[in-house]
Amino acid sequence: MSKYLIGVDLGGTNTKAAIYTKQFETVIELSVATEAAKGPAYVLSNIAETVQKLLASVNLSQADIEVMGMGIPGLLDPQAGFSIFSPNFPDWENIPVVDRMKEHFNFPVYMDNDVRVNLYGEWRHGAGAGYQNIFLITLGTGLGSGIVCGGQVLYGTTSSAGEIGHMNMYREGRPCRCGSSGCLGRYASAVGMVNTLLEKLSAGQQSMIQDWVQGDDTQITAKMISDAYDLEDQTAREVMQETGEILGFGLANVINLFNPEIVIVGGGMSAAGERLLGTVRETVHRHALQLSREACRIEPARLGGRAGMIGAAAYAFDRLHG
Repeated sequence: MSKYLIGVDLGGTNTKAAIYTKQFETVIELSVATEAAKGPAYVLSNIAETVQKLLASVNLSQADIEVMGMGIPGLLDPQAGFSIFSPNFPDWENIPVVDRMKEHFNFPVYMDNDVRVNLYGEWRHGAGAGYQNIFLITLGTGLGSGIVCGGQVLYGTTSSAGEIGHMNMYREGRPCRCGSSGCLGRYASAVGMVNTLLEKLSAGQQSMIQDWVQGDDTQITAKMISDAYDLEDQTAREVMQETGEILGFGLANVINLFNPEIVIVGGGMSAAGERLLGTVRETVHRHALQLSREACRIEPARLGGRAGMIGAAAYAFDRLHG
């Protein structure tokens, strides 16, 4: 009997899970609220229940599943199936994720960092297919990143290689949760872009966004900045330009250091498209080494919000058969 694969992508707001054939045809997908505030036990139980619902919905049993992969945010030990710390999940420290899943399922389960499984998805089935040297960034609430070098995913000594979001861009900049300041992710991210706008408004600049939120700055979003950009709002255009420039400087460093064939830009903020990437490319062109930049493309991700699920399933399949 044909076996199926499961991919789970744990997010701060939603948890997404899917069943795939071995040819990565989608059998069924489901998204549920993560409700991280309820604690690790609830979150993991919720994942197990979601997977059980998927199986029941398409009349599959556990015996039909070859392997399940999971993308988990934060620091972790993928070999041990252990989540060490996830800053956006309350009380999430030293959680034996894989062992908890094995209490519910008798098929093999593997896990990795959520950004790396996104990388894996784009590498195997998206914008990175066919490449052997890839750098992926995900622009969302923060900035995540992962690396394929010479056809191998880079992990580093503590499975935390590729943290471009914590590349220091300013000696004294915005404080970061990592304990440092001036980190790239505090500027090149949805939150970072909103903070750049707020700094300009505090300095006396004007934007149509102020009318949209009726003075409630907490309602400002990165999408509003993109919308205002399209309406030729000067302040929004400055914010997008500055965000693209600092991200471009960061990627110029990455290109000089890792010499990738392609940089893939994913995550929710990547919806800004050429509004952002145009400036990124211009900055890279001015500041990266000529030989390296001419060999590297900067492209949007192709799989969108499905990259994590697809990547988790593909990663687990390769681990099982590797």
